[in-house]
Amino acid sequence: MLGWIRSNEERMLIWANRRPVTNRIHALMDGWFSAVTHLGGATFTLLAALLCALLAPEPYGTAGWQSLLAVVISHIPVAIVKRKFKRLRPYQAMPDVRTCPKPLQDSSFPSGHTTAVFSWMVPFLLMGMIESAILAPAAFLIAVSVGWSRMYLGLHYPSDVAAGAIIGTATAFAVHYFWM
Repeated sequence: MLGWIRSNEERMLIWANRRPVTNRIHALMDGWFSAVTHLGGATFTLLAALLCALLAPEPYGTAGWQSLLAVVISHIPVAIVKRKFKRLRPYQAMPDVRTCPKPLQDSSFPSGHTTAVFSWMVPFLLMGMIESAILAPAAFLIAVSVGWSRMYLGLHYPSDVAAGAIIGTATAFAVHYFWM
């Protein structure tokens, strides 16, 4: 069973990662995923949450504080799991996986970028501030794009991304629940 999961996960990663270099659409995708991946970085998520907490009117300010707390707390289990399960990144373990310049070297599981973007965005969704028919899907598209970008760039497996989304979302829900 574990072999079947690993094999299919590797196939999904290769499907997400392989792209012709010369195709114009793929050049646009390279640009999009190379840029959007940074929205899940610690610097961006912490700074964006802090700025919202300090500068935004209510209820955005409260969502900013919840988001900041969720991002910080969510990285505790990420750090613990990364140390316990020293999983090689796809570009290190599989031949022909394309990656970005200067890729990360730490453990692959779980995805910290995906954790951060979900723990950063979910408090705003829970506070009902992204209610419009345009903003909620756009927020979700950005969060999913960050997760997909991690596979597209050869830095994470699908299970890394899924675990990150679960950890980030669960942490954000817990912070929101206990805040109220």
